[in-house]
Amino acid sequence: MNAFAIINIAKKQLDMDEDHYRELLVRVTKVDSLRKMSESQRLAVVEEFKRLGFKVTATTKKLPVASKPYIRLVHALWKSCHRKGVIEDGSRHALRTFVKKRSGVDDPDFLTFTQANPIIDALKAMEARG
Repeated sequence: MNAFAIINIAKKQLDMDEDHYRELLVRVTKVDSLRKMSESQRLAVVEEFKRLGFKVTATTKKLPVASKPYIRLVHALWKSCHRKGVIEDGSRHALRTFVKKRSGVDDPDFLTFTQANPIIDALKAMEARG
């Protein structure tokens, strides 16, 4: 998320009126507008909001579950290999890279059944080593 959005969320979370908000901007950065600020100045404003009690919460945006069972199996095997320590990076990005190298498809969710079979076999072999 960018600093603009975080600052606006913090302003609402702290229930800050426009006058106090502008005073805070000037006090922290000597500038009264987010658009006129550099990125480092915006980050300083975010830090000030945190000091005043703003809590940054991570979004829990979950990706939809794949409708095809073989794609769900690819994701499950990848997570299992990560839990067993066979692979270091269990992220979705790392899985995409793995699938791209093996099949040429950019995302495991776009695999056909025939493209997914060798990937599933490779992941099962890797899981067995763990």
